[in-house]
Amino acid sequence: MNYNKVFYEASYGTSKQLPKSDLPEITFSGRSNVGKSSLMNKIFNRKSLVRVSSVPGKTITVNFFRVEDVRFVDLPGYGYAKLPDKEKIRFADLMENYFNSLRDIRLVVQLVDMRHKPSNDDIGMISFLKENGFNFVIAMTKADKLNKTEFAKQTESISNLLTEMGVDVPVIPFSAMNGMGVDEIKKVIEGVI
Repeated sequence: MNYNKVFYEASYGTSKQLPKSDLPEITFSGRSNVGKSSLMNKIFNRKSLVRVSSVPGKTITVNFFRVEDVRFVDLPGYGYAKLPDKEKIRFADLMENYFNSLRDIRLVVQLVDMRHKPSNDDIGMISFLKENGFNFVIAMTKADKLNKTEFAKQTESISNLLTEMGVDVPVIPFSAMNGMGVDEIKKVIEGVI
């Protein structure tokens, strides 16, 4: 797959706007400000195709990108407490309809910030993916921010948590700064396509 041939297709803010799924989809999910845009830009070898924001809760639409005959989907970040209630309801409806509309979701790349213990929202999302039979991997973002001791501790911690949850999926440490993990994520993507 030639990731350099990526282009932006469209964004949708409500569940009624979502088009029917007609191509395989690779979906990126995670809490606000976890680094979804940075990870996607690294995969596509672009600096700003997917908008990166320092403000949490900025991505409020489902954004579709296309590479050859595959769609890459940037979901809004969850867990941003300062959203108005009306926006939270719209967001919940958008996410529920995205995942429950018989889409050809080949892989969900679930992002978790490696610097912190997974949030309740992260754990809830991982449980949702497992319980609903989605094929997924966990990308541990911001891995370059930890020293060797912290890196080993966090790797063991997430491994133990997943074992407790009965989840057996690849866990890939990722850094947008030095590219750690990007080749492994691409291999998983290509394996499901």
